[in-house]
Amino acid sequence: MITIRSIALLIFCAATAVAEPRYDNLVDIRAIDPTIVVDLRYATSRNLIGRPLYPPGLPALVRPTTAARLAEAQKILRARGYGLKIWDAYRPLAAQLELWQRTHNGAYVADPESRDGSLHTWGVAVDATLVDENGNEVPMPTKFDEFSPAAKLRYHGDDPVVQRNLKLLQTAMRHGGFFGVRTEWWHFVAYDWKKYAPMREAKRLQN
Repeated sequence: MITIRSIALLIFCAATAVAEPRYDNLVDIRAIDPTIVVDLRYATSRNLIGRPLYPPGLPALVRPTTAARLAEAQKILRARGYGLKIWDAYRPLAAQLELWQRTHNGAYVADPESRDGSLHTWGVAVDATLVDENGNEVPMPTKFDEFSPAAKLRYHGDDPVVQRNLKLLQTAMRHGGFFGVRTEWWHFVAYDWKKYAPMREAKRLQN
């Protein structure tokens, strides 16, 4: 159901999307650790919408403390010959609203009008997978954004390689300071997310 607030959000986001955005209190993950692989799926057509939802050139952004947590998880993985690939980080409100309007599935996509909305829009959540030392993705339970029981945090399959890879990713992220969510094995939230407020939306750069 499209509400008056949803319409207002769409109008606001459309108005701000035409200008180069400025993101307050966020850092580029690769500026903190350039060894982390970034493949923002919502900046491409390889997502459930089938077209880019992010402004051109948007880097993988998170809160500074969240970036430090990712660097710690990456350090653990690199010592074992693996690394992180980031599929999503900070998500502009316009993209979150479009995802919700398309899916209306609260098990996988947060309602932007709910109390907390999506923690991606706070800059404290990432979608991540595991890559080998050459940057190639390793076998995991499902593909990104596969909204099915197979995508749950707890793996119930019988592939020992997948089980080992998922455990390694979850262990590194836990030691880095993240927790997972029940329905998506790739989704991780910084433990300290509650100390932050939702991000202000992107503003026009001042000349």
